[in-house]
Amino acid sequence: MNMRTDGKIRCLALCSYPETSAATRYRLCQFMRPLAERNIDVTISPFLNEARYRNFYKKGRAIQNATGLIGPVLRRFFESVSTGTYDLLFVQREAMMFGPPLFEWLAHFVGRLPMVLDLDDATYVPYISPTYGKMGSALKFFGKTDQMIAWSDHVIACNRFVAEYVEKKGTPATEVPTVVDTDKFSPATVESPELPTIGWIGTHSTYPFLESLFPVLERLALDHKFKLKVVGAGDVTPKIRGVLLENLPWSLGREIDDFRSLDIGLYPMVIGGSTNRDWLFGKACFKAVQYMAIGIPFVLTPIGNCADIGIADVTHIRANSDDEWFLALKRLLDSAELRSEMGARGRQFALEHFTISQQVDKIASVFESVVAASR
Repeated sequence: MNMRTDGKIRCLALCSYPETSAATRYRLCQFMRPLAERNIDVTISPFLNEARYRNFYKKGRAIQNATGLIGPVLRRFFESVSTGTYDLLFVQREAMMFGPPLFEWLAHFVGRLPMVLDLDDATYVPYISPTYGKMGSALKFFGKTDQMIAWSDHVIACNRFVAEYVEKKGTPATEVPTVVDTDKFSPATVESPELPTIGWIGTHSTYPFLESLFPVLERLALDHKFKLKVVGAGDVTPKIRGVLLENLPWSLGREIDDFRSLDIGLYPMVIGGSTNRDWLFGKACFKAVQYMAIGIPFVLTPIGNCADIGIADVTHIRANSDDEWFLALKRLLDSAELRSEMGARGRQFALEHFTISQQVDKIASVFESVVAASR
Protein backbone atom coordinates (compact mmCIF):
# COMPACT_ATOMS: atom_id res chain seq x y z
CA MET A 1 0.00 0.00 0.00
CA ASN A 2 1.54 3.30 -1.11
CA MET A 3 1.11 6.34 1.14
CA ARG A 4 -0.05 9.13 -1.17
CA THR A 5 1.09 12.69 -0.64
CA ASP A 6 -1.47 14.07 -3.12
CA GLY A 7 -4.48 12.60 -1.31
CA LYS A 8 -5.58 10.65 -4.36
CA ILE A 9 -6.94 7.11 -4.30
CA ARG A 10 -5.79 5.03 -7.25
CA CYS A 11 -8.12 2.15 -8.01
CA LEU A 12 -7.59 -0.84 -10.31
CA ALA A 13 -10.98 -1.97 -11.61
CA LEU A 14 -11.08 -5.49 -13.07
CA CYS A 15 -13.99 -6.70 -15.18
CA SER A 16 -14.64 -9.43 -17.73
CA TYR A 17 -16.03 -7.40 -20.61
CA PRO A 18 -15.31 -4.14 -22.49
CA GLU A 19 -17.44 -1.00 -22.53
CA THR A 20 -20.00 -2.40 -24.94
CA SER A 21 -21.10 -4.70 -22.12
CA ALA A 22 -23.84 -3.00 -20.09
CA ALA A 23 -22.28 -4.07 -16.78
CA THR A 24 -18.94 -2.44 -17.61
CA ARG A 25 -20.53 0.63 -19.13
CA TYR A 26 -23.05 1.35 -16.39
CA ARG A 27 -21.30 -0.03 -13.29
CA LEU A 28 -17.81 1.30 -14.11
CA CYS A 29 -17.24 3.59 -17.08
CA GLN A 30 -19.87 6.22 -16.36
CA PHE A 31 -18.49 6.72 -12.84
CA MET A 32 -14.87 7.38 -13.86
CA ARG A 33 -15.20 11.14 -14.34
CA PRO A 34 -17.35 11.88 -11.26
CA LEU A 35 -15.02 9.72 -9.13
CA ALA A 36 -12.01 11.60 -10.51
CA GLU A 37 -13.70 14.83 -9.40
CA ARG A 38 -13.70 13.29 -5.91
CA ASN A 39 -9.95 12.55 -6.09
CA ILE A 40 -10.41 8.86 -6.99
CA ASP A 41 -8.65 7.77 -10.18
CA VAL A 42 -10.01 4.52 -11.64
CA THR A 43 -8.14 2.41 -14.20
CA ILE A 44 -10.52 -0.04 -15.88
CA SER A 45 -9.08 -3.31 -17.19
CA PRO A 46 -11.47 -5.62 -19.07
CA PHE A 47 -10.43 -9.24 -19.62
CA LEU A 48 -11.85 -9.35 -23.17
CA ASN A 49 -11.32 -6.61 -25.72
CA GLU A 50 -14.09 -5.51 -28.09
CA ALA A 51 -13.23 -7.96 -30.88
CA ARG A 52 -13.05 -11.01 -28.61
CA TYR A 53 -16.23 -9.97 -26.81
CA ARG A 54 -18.18 -9.77 -30.10
CA ASN A 55 -17.29 -13.38 -30.91
CA PHE A 56 -17.27 -14.94 -27.46
CA TYR A 57 -20.95 -15.88 -27.26
CA LYS A 58 -21.38 -16.89 -30.90
CA LYS A 59 -22.18 -20.57 -31.25
CA GLY A 60 -19.72 -22.75 -33.15
CA ARG A 61 -16.63 -20.76 -32.15
CA ALA A 62 -15.63 -22.65 -29.00
CA ILE A 63 -12.15 -23.66 -30.25
CA GLN A 64 -11.31 -20.22 -31.68
CA ASN A 65 -12.53 -18.52 -28.53
CA ALA A 66 -10.54 -20.87 -26.27
CA THR A 67 -7.24 -20.31 -28.11
CA GLY A 68 -7.89 -16.57 -28.16
CA LEU A 69 -7.92 -16.46 -24.36
CA ILE A 70 -4.22 -17.27 -23.91
CA GLY A 71 -3.14 -13.65 -24.34
CA PRO A 72 -5.77 -12.17 -21.99
CA VAL A 73 -4.95 -14.77 -19.30
CA LEU A 74 -1.23 -13.95 -19.39
CA ARG A 75 -1.92 -10.21 -19.35
CA ARG A 76 -4.28 -10.58 -16.41
CA PHE A 77 -1.69 -12.63 -14.48
CA PHE A 78 1.06 -10.03 -14.80
CA GLU A 79 -1.40 -7.25 -14.02
CA SER A 80 -2.56 -9.00 -10.83
CA VAL A 81 0.95 -9.33 -9.42
CA SER A 82 2.04 -5.80 -10.41
CA THR A 83 -0.30 -3.71 -8.28
CA GLY A 84 2.21 -1.46 -6.54
CA THR A 85 0.84 1.78 -7.97
CA TYR A 86 -2.71 1.18 -6.73
CA ASP A 87 -4.47 1.67 -3.40
CA LEU A 88 -7.63 -0.35 -4.05
CA LEU A 89 -8.88 -3.32 -6.05
CA PHE A 90 -12.42 -3.00 -7.42
CA VAL A 91 -13.83 -6.14 -9.06
CA GLN A 92 -16.94 -5.83 -11.18
CA ARG A 93 -18.41 -9.35 -10.82
CA GLU A 94 -15.17 -11.19 -11.64
CA ALA A 95 -11.75 -10.58 -13.19
CA MET A 96 -12.37 -13.35 -15.74
CA MET A 97 -15.72 -14.87 -16.73
CA PHE A 98 -14.60 -18.48 -16.12
CA GLY A 99 -12.39 -20.39 -13.70
CA PRO A 100 -11.65 -19.85 -10.01
CA PRO A 101 -10.93 -16.35 -8.62
CA LEU A 102 -7.17 -16.67 -9.12
CA PHE A 103 -6.50 -13.11 -10.24
CA GLU A 104 -8.63 -11.61 -7.49
CA TRP A 105 -6.66 -13.70 -4.97
CA LEU A 106 -3.33 -12.60 -6.41
CA ALA A 107 -4.17 -8.88 -6.41
CA HIS A 108 -5.77 -8.99 -2.98
CA PHE A 109 -3.45 -11.29 -1.04
CA VAL A 110 -0.16 -11.12 -2.96
CA GLY A 111 -0.57 -7.52 -4.12
CA ARG A 112 -2.01 -6.63 -0.69
CA LEU A 113 -4.77 -4.45 -2.08
CA PRO A 114 -7.98 -3.98 -0.12
CA MET A 115 -10.86 -5.27 -2.23
CA VAL A 116 -14.34 -4.01 -3.08
CA LEU A 117 -16.61 -6.34 -5.06
CA ASP A 118 -19.45 -5.09 -7.26
CA LEU A 119 -22.42 -7.40 -7.83
CA ASP A 120 -24.96 -6.20 -10.38
CA ASP A 121 -26.56 -9.65 -10.52
CA ALA A 122 -26.94 -12.72 -8.34
CA THR A 123 -23.78 -14.27 -9.75
CA TYR A 124 -23.74 -16.74 -6.85
CA VAL A 125 -26.78 -18.53 -8.34
CA PRO A 126 -25.85 -21.38 -10.75
CA TYR A 127 -27.45 -21.54 -14.19
CA ILE A 128 -27.02 -23.37 -17.49
CA SER A 129 -25.11 -21.34 -20.06
CA PRO A 130 -27.34 -20.71 -23.14
CA THR A 131 -24.25 -20.76 -25.38
CA TYR A 132 -21.90 -23.35 -23.87
CA GLY A 133 -24.36 -25.54 -21.95
CA LYS A 134 -23.42 -27.56 -18.87
CA MET A 135 -19.69 -27.45 -19.67
CA GLY A 136 -19.80 -23.66 -19.75
CA SER A 137 -21.67 -23.61 -16.46
CA ALA A 138 -19.08 -25.91 -14.87
CA LEU A 139 -16.26 -23.61 -16.00
CA LYS A 140 -18.01 -20.64 -14.40
CA PHE A 141 -17.08 -21.86 -10.89
CA PHE A 142 -20.23 -20.36 -9.36
CA GLY A 143 -18.86 -20.83 -5.87
CA LYS A 144 -16.22 -18.19 -6.51
CA THR A 145 -18.64 -15.35 -5.81
CA ASP A 146 -18.98 -16.56 -2.22
CA GLN A 147 -15.18 -16.73 -1.98
CA MET A 148 -14.82 -13.17 -3.23
CA ILE A 149 -17.52 -11.94 -0.85
CA ALA A 150 -15.52 -13.46 2.01
CA TRP A 151 -12.29 -11.79 0.83
CA SER A 152 -13.88 -8.39 0.22
CA ASP A 153 -13.68 -5.48 2.62
CA HIS A 154 -17.00 -4.26 1.23
CA VAL A 155 -19.49 -5.23 -1.47
CA ILE A 156 -21.51 -2.87 -3.67
CA ALA A 157 -24.83 -4.58 -4.45
CA CYS A 158 -27.38 -3.74 -7.13
CA ASN A 159 -30.41 -4.27 -4.89
CA ARG A 160 -31.49 -5.16 -1.37
CA PHE A 161 -31.79 -8.90 -2.08
CA VAL A 162 -28.15 -9.15 -3.15
CA ALA A 163 -27.10 -6.90 -0.27
CA GLU A 164 -28.93 -9.12 2.23
CA TYR A 165 -27.23 -12.22 0.80
CA VAL A 166 -23.81 -10.57 1.19
CA GLU A 167 -24.45 -9.38 4.72
CA LYS A 168 -25.55 -12.87 5.78
CA LYS A 169 -22.05 -13.97 4.69
CA GLY A 170 -20.57 -11.46 7.13
CA THR A 171 -19.39 -8.77 4.69
CA PRO A 172 -20.76 -5.21 4.77
CA ALA A 173 -22.74 -4.17 1.69
CA THR A 174 -23.94 -0.91 0.20
CA GLU A 175 -26.87 -0.86 -2.20
CA VAL A 176 -26.14 1.01 -5.45
CA PRO A 177 -28.73 0.50 -8.21
CA THR A 178 -27.66 0.45 -11.84
CA VAL A 179 -28.45 3.88 -13.28
CA VAL A 180 -28.03 5.90 -16.45
CA ASP A 181 -26.88 9.42 -17.25
CA THR A 182 -30.27 11.14 -17.12
CA ASP A 183 -28.90 14.03 -19.22
CA LYS A 184 -28.34 11.57 -22.06
CA PHE A 185 -31.26 9.24 -21.33
CA SER A 186 -33.90 11.92 -21.71
CA PRO A 187 -37.36 12.00 -23.34
CA ALA A 188 -37.74 12.34 -27.10
CA THR A 189 -38.24 15.88 -28.38
CA VAL A 190 -40.38 14.86 -31.36
CA GLU A 191 -43.90 13.45 -31.27
CA SER A 192 -44.40 9.74 -31.75
CA PRO A 193 -45.92 8.56 -35.05
CA GLU A 194 -49.64 7.83 -35.12
CA LEU A 195 -49.05 4.08 -34.89
CA PRO A 196 -47.95 3.31 -31.31
CA THR A 197 -44.79 1.27 -30.83
CA ILE A 198 -44.56 -1.39 -28.14
CA GLY A 199 -40.94 -2.35 -27.56
CA TRP A 200 -38.55 -4.74 -25.90
CA ILE A 201 -34.76 -4.17 -25.69
CA GLY A 202 -32.74 -7.04 -24.28
CA THR A 203 -30.27 -9.83 -25.05
CA HIS A 204 -30.35 -13.32 -26.54
CA SER A 205 -30.39 -14.77 -23.03
CA THR A 206 -33.52 -12.85 -21.96
CA TYR A 207 -35.35 -13.23 -25.29
CA PRO A 208 -37.38 -16.23 -23.97
CA PHE A 209 -39.06 -13.79 -21.58
CA LEU A 210 -40.38 -11.84 -24.57
CA GLU A 211 -41.52 -15.07 -26.24
CA SER A 212 -43.79 -15.71 -23.26
CA LEU A 213 -45.80 -12.64 -24.33
CA PHE A 214 -46.40 -13.72 -27.94
CA PRO A 215 -49.93 -15.08 -27.24
CA VAL A 216 -50.80 -11.81 -25.49
CA LEU A 217 -49.50 -9.71 -28.37
CA GLU A 218 -51.36 -11.82 -30.93
CA ARG A 219 -54.58 -11.38 -28.96
CA LEU A 220 -53.95 -7.65 -28.64
CA ALA A 221 -53.40 -7.31 -32.40
CA LEU A 222 -56.92 -8.56 -33.11
CA ASP A 223 -58.38 -5.23 -31.98
CA HIS A 224 -55.46 -2.81 -31.83
CA LYS A 225 -52.99 -1.49 -34.37
CA PHE A 226 -49.43 -1.19 -33.13
CA LYS A 227 -45.85 -1.98 -34.08
CA LEU A 228 -43.65 -4.28 -32.02
CA LYS A 229 -40.00 -3.26 -31.92
CA VAL A 230 -37.55 -5.95 -30.78
CA VAL A 231 -33.89 -5.05 -30.19
CA GLY A 232 -31.17 -7.50 -29.18
CA ALA A 233 -32.89 -10.86 -29.66
CA GLY A 234 -29.80 -12.33 -31.29
CA ASP A 235 -30.03 -14.55 -34.36
CA VAL A 236 -33.72 -15.38 -33.97
CA THR A 237 -36.55 -13.78 -35.93
CA PRO A 238 -39.75 -13.43 -33.89
CA LYS A 239 -42.92 -14.73 -35.54
CA ILE A 240 -46.11 -13.29 -34.10
CA ARG A 241 -49.33 -13.59 -36.08
CA GLY A 242 -50.95 -10.30 -37.02
CA VAL A 243 -48.22 -8.13 -35.48
CA LEU A 244 -46.20 -5.59 -37.46
CA LEU A 245 -42.62 -6.31 -36.41
CA GLU A 246 -39.34 -4.41 -36.46
CA ASN A 247 -36.44 -6.66 -35.43
CA LEU A 248 -33.02 -5.04 -34.93
CA PRO A 249 -29.66 -6.08 -33.52
CA TRP A 250 -28.53 -4.19 -30.46
CA SER A 251 -26.27 -1.20 -31.14
CA LEU A 252 -24.45 0.99 -28.64
CA GLY A 253 -24.65 3.99 -30.96
CA ARG A 254 -28.41 3.54 -31.37
CA GLU A 255 -29.26 2.53 -27.79
CA ILE A 256 -30.82 5.78 -26.56
CA ASP A 257 -32.69 6.41 -29.82
CA ASP A 258 -34.13 2.88 -29.65
CA PHE A 259 -35.58 3.63 -26.22
CA ARG A 260 -36.89 7.01 -27.40
CA SER A 261 -38.68 5.37 -30.32
CA LEU A 262 -40.97 3.41 -27.99
CA ASP A 263 -44.39 4.41 -26.71
CA ILE A 264 -44.76 1.44 -24.35
CA GLY A 265 -41.98 -0.68 -22.86
CA LEU A 266 -42.13 -4.38 -22.09
CA TYR A 267 -40.35 -5.97 -19.12
CA PRO A 268 -41.55 -9.58 -18.79
CA MET A 269 -39.85 -12.18 -16.60
CA VAL A 270 -40.66 -15.84 -16.15
CA ILE A 271 -39.54 -18.32 -13.50
CA GLY A 272 -38.76 -21.69 -15.02
CA GLY A 273 -36.03 -23.79 -16.63
CA SER A 274 -32.61 -22.31 -15.92
CA THR A 275 -34.23 -19.08 -14.73
CA ASN A 276 -34.93 -19.68 -11.07
CA ARG A 277 -36.40 -17.46 -8.39
CA ASP A 278 -33.11 -16.56 -6.69
CA TRP A 279 -31.54 -15.45 -9.98
CA LEU A 280 -34.51 -13.22 -10.83
CA PHE A 281 -34.53 -11.74 -7.33
CA GLY A 282 -30.93 -10.68 -7.91
CA LYS A 283 -31.75 -8.71 -11.07
CA ALA A 284 -31.13 -4.98 -10.86
CA CYS A 285 -34.35 -4.18 -12.77
CA PHE A 286 -32.20 -1.90 -14.93
CA LYS A 287 -34.52 -1.87 -17.93
CA ALA A 288 -37.17 -0.22 -15.76
CA VAL A 289 -34.66 2.51 -14.84
CA GLN A 290 -33.95 3.10 -18.53
CA TYR A 291 -37.65 3.27 -19.39
CA MET A 292 -38.31 5.77 -16.61
CA ALA A 293 -35.30 7.96 -17.49
CA ILE A 294 -36.50 8.18 -21.10
CA GLY A 295 -40.06 8.87 -19.98
CA ILE A 296 -41.72 5.72 -21.32
CA PRO A 297 -44.63 3.98 -19.56
CA PHE A 298 -44.00 0.26 -19.25
CA VAL A 299 -45.49 -3.00 -18.07
CA LEU A 300 -43.39 -5.36 -15.97
CA THR A 301 -43.55 -8.61 -14.07
CA PRO A 302 -43.28 -7.73 -10.35
CA ILE A 303 -40.61 -10.24 -9.29
CA GLY A 304 -37.90 -9.48 -6.74
CA ASN A 305 -36.48 -5.98 -7.05
CA CYS A 306 -38.89 -5.27 -9.91
CA ALA A 307 -41.75 -5.50 -7.40
CA ASP A 308 -40.22 -2.55 -5.51
CA ILE A 309 -39.06 -0.27 -8.31
CA GLY A 310 -41.00 2.85 -9.23
CA ILE A 311 -44.63 3.33 -8.20
CA ALA A 312 -47.19 0.87 -9.58
CA ASP A 313 -49.98 2.53 -11.61
CA VAL A 314 -48.07 5.81 -11.46
CA THR A 315 -44.78 5.17 -13.29
CA HIS A 316 -45.74 1.78 -14.76
CA ILE A 317 -48.23 -1.09 -14.62
CA ARG A 318 -47.63 -4.50 -13.06
CA ALA A 319 -48.77 -7.72 -14.71
CA ASN A 320 -48.40 -11.41 -13.90
CA SER A 321 -50.92 -13.45 -15.89
CA ASP A 322 -51.63 -13.25 -19.62
CA ASP A 323 -54.93 -11.53 -18.88
CA GLU A 324 -53.20 -8.92 -16.73
CA TRP A 325 -50.64 -8.27 -19.46
CA PHE A 326 -53.40 -7.96 -22.06
CA LEU A 327 -55.43 -5.51 -19.97
CA ALA A 328 -52.37 -3.42 -19.06
CA LEU A 329 -51.21 -3.08 -22.68
CA LYS A 330 -54.77 -2.41 -23.86
CA ARG A 331 -55.11 0.34 -21.27
CA LEU A 332 -51.95 2.06 -22.47
CA LEU A 333 -52.75 1.63 -26.17
CA ASP A 334 -56.22 3.09 -25.67
CA SER A 335 -54.98 6.32 -24.07
CA ALA A 336 -52.17 8.51 -25.40
CA GLU A 337 -52.87 10.83 -22.46
CA LEU A 338 -52.22 8.04 -19.95
CA ARG A 339 -49.00 7.13 -21.74
CA SER A 340 -47.82 10.73 -21.57
CA GLU A 341 -48.73 11.17 -17.90
CA MET A 342 -47.20 7.88 -16.79
CA GLY A 343 -44.03 8.52 -18.79
CA ALA A 344 -43.61 11.98 -17.25
CA ARG A 345 -44.06 10.58 -13.74
CA GLY A 346 -41.52 7.89 -14.46
CA ARG A 347 -39.03 10.48 -15.67
CA GLN A 348 -39.50 12.48 -12.49
CA PHE A 349 -39.03 9.36 -10.38
CA ALA A 350 -35.76 8.60 -12.18
CA LEU A 351 -34.49 12.14 -11.53
CA GLU A 352 -35.32 11.77 -7.84
CA HIS A 353 -33.83 8.31 -7.31
CA PHE A 354 -31.60 7.10 -10.15
CA THR A 355 -28.99 9.72 -11.09
CA ILE A 356 -25.23 9.27 -11.35
CA SER A 357 -24.53 12.01 -8.81
CA GLN A 358 -26.66 10.29 -6.17
CA GLN A 359 -24.97 6.92 -6.62
CA VAL A 360 -21.37 8.06 -7.07
CA ASP A 361 -21.39 9.61 -3.61
CA LYS A 362 -22.12 6.18 -2.13
CA ILE A 363 -19.38 4.53 -4.21
CA ALA A 364 -16.82 7.18 -3.25
CA SER A 365 -17.71 6.79 0.42
CA VAL A 366 -17.13 3.03 0.25
CA PHE A 367 -13.78 3.44 -1.52
CA GLU A 368 -12.57 6.10 0.92
CA SER A 369 -13.55 4.16 4.03
CA VAL A 370 -11.99 0.89 2.79
CA VAL A 371 -8.70 2.59 1.84
CA ALA A 372 -8.59 4.56 5.10
CA ALA A 373 -9.11 1.37 7.11
CA SER A 374 -6.35 -0.46 5.22
CA ARG A 375 -3.87 2.36 5.86
